[in-house]
Amino acid sequence: MKQSRLMSLVESIANVTVGYGVAVATQILIFPFFGLHVTLTQNMAMGGIFTIVSIVRSFALRRVFEAMRVGGGEHESDSRG
Repeated sequence: MKQSRLMSLVESIANVTVGYGVAVATQILIFPFFGLHVTLTQNMAMGGIFTIVSIVRSFALRRVFEAMRVGGGEHESDSRG
């Protein structure tokens, strides 16, 4: 069964949304060990930027692999025929 583009986007957003909270919490805990002292607002903004990048990356990769799956199947049947 083929996954629609919309469902690919929904899956990517759900996956990254869960990761957002983990990322911000990790930044809050880890940054001070590296001498980085930022406000909660700055942490959330950085997390937001990384989240947007991650959504785009995840969606693009999903579509590439879906195209390979669909395209690969068509080429296999064409070459046998």
